[in-house]
Amino acid sequence: MKTLYMVRHAKSSWKHDVIDHKRPLKKRGHNDGALISKYVSENFDLPQQIVTSDAERALTTAKYFKGAFQISEKDFKITHELYDFSGHRVMETIKGLDDSLDTVMIVGHNHAFTSIANMLGNKYIDNVPTCGFVKLQFKETQWSKITTGTTENTIFPRDLKK
Repeated sequence: MKTLYMVRHAKSSWKHDVIDHKRPLKKRGHNDGALISKYVSENFDLPQQIVTSDAERALTTAKYFKGAFQISEKDFKITHELYDFSGHRVMETIKGLDDSLDTVMIVGHNHAFTSIANMLGNKYIDNVPTCGFVKLQFKETQWSKITTGTTENTIFPRDLKK
């Protein structure tokens, strides 16, 4: 059985004159990153590995989860492959995960993450918002063979701010 945690990067800032890849989080993004990572780390099993996009906003978001789960450097992977908006490289990354890992968190971008959550899960999600968390569970024992799984949970910032 495989478990995939998907986290869309937290809210980024457009006020800086930088290329898209270098956009930082805005204050709300930092607040949501701290809020969601703390909640998820207290209520969900530890991922064996976090794999994140190398874009500044995703990497910063991933570091909140790394800290909350106390993930080691060796289990924290940074890749350009998750800087993908269509989802093709995201799916290649998921399907290429090491089968010795049963629970993995990936941190990246929309529209890819909403599309993949809907493609691999059994519950329609209109939009995975910034800093949104989705837990997908699969019966398969090999990442390369995963198909449709079960959407076990979604945690969005608005859920914790009520």
